[in-house]
Amino acid sequence: MLRAGNLDQTITVPKSVLAYLKKQDQPSTAGLIPGDKLTARELLEALLLPSGCDAAYTLAEAYGPGLDAFIAKMNAQAQQMGLTSTYFSNFDGLPWPSEHSTWSTPANLITLGRHAMRYGVFRSIVSQTSYSLPAGDGHHAYRWQNTNPLIGKYAGAIGIKTGDTKAAGNCLLFEATRGGLTLIGVTLGTPGNDISDTGPVATKVLNWGFGHY
Repeated sequence: MLRAGNLDQTITVPKSVLAYLKKQDQPSTAGLIPGDKLTARELLEALLLPSGCDAAYTLAEAYGPGLDAFIAKMNAQAQQMGLTSTYFSNFDGLPWPSEHSTWSTPANLITLGRHAMRYGVFRSIVSQTSYSLPAGDGHHAYRWQNTNPLIGKYAGAIGIKTGDTKAAGNCLLFEATRGGLTLIGVTLGTPGNDISDTGPVATKVLNWGFGHY
């Protein structure tokens, strides 16, 4: 959708998103209220910071158009990028219909992260600790916190994205810049009960990298 552009277009959060969220097993959401009208850029904030599955649903419906068409575009783009060990079964990254329906590899995720960070809009969003949207014409007020445990706590951290499923565990694709050196890495299946447990592991990886390069 970043390539599609027109991030200032207004999109209405559909009522059908509630039924989708109800079917999932406690998905992370941005708390979007059906009927609210947000720009695509604002929905990206809601998607990337709190991992809002409701924002992913709304964007997929608009940009597919439709969920199935959007998933097809995701997989086509992955193949175009050479991500031969990556497959998306759902628009929000959730492993539907089974825990192993969506998959990728560390190498593929790093390639994907490097590609995404080339977009200024994406970089500016994932480097924030939070984003506040005041109530306006057509929508309620929202505040979204970045789930990335490195942002605002690890010097030089500029992204990228958290993720967790029962099969994959706690995951973090991360990037940091110090002294003109930029490092990108990924940790998968980090032990612990919360996504914040990925922070210390990623910190060790980055500290080693900055200390040896």
